[in-house]
Amino acid sequence: MDEQKTLKNLMEAFAGESLANRKYLAYAKKAETDGKTNAAKLFKAASDAETIHALKHFQVSGKIGTTIENLQDAVEGETHEYQNMYPEFLKEAEAEGNKAAITSFTFAMKTEEVHAKLYKEALDNLDQTEEIFYYLCPVCGNIEKYVPDKCSICGTPGSKFIKY
Repeated sequence: MDEQKTLKNLMEAFAGESLANRKYLAYAKKAETDGKTNAAKLFKAASDAETIHALKHFQVSGKIGTTIENLQDAVEGETHEYQNMYPEFLKEAEAEGNKAAITSFTFAMKTEEVHAKLYKEALDNLDQTEEIFYYLCPVCGNIEKYVPDKCSICGTPGSKFIKY
């Protein structure tokens, strides 16, 4: 038996289920906007179901390490995104003049840098026992450790931030 094929399949299934989760969540928001409550609820339930599948595939793959390893992986992933991936995507969107994509990529690039710093900070202070709260901008994905007057990346009022 080829365990490498099974691992490849688990990771492909994880990626597919993760994508379906986000897609169905986007469909749910659209259905809500359209006033289609029943369709929105179905999309939300299906989105949660896809999350269950994705998490199980990822768990079975053995890709979840210690908290230290997971934080290191998160720092590396977020750093790659803001230093390499999004700058390239941004260049292509600018060359094509796609303003919506430029805004989307810019917000993501700037917030991924914040995320990388927060993961590094969490890694450096892993044994800290004082509870920390995080505040998420619902527009661009910026995360702060306090409620700002407005988001430093997209300008959304701090009163809209979601507490974690």
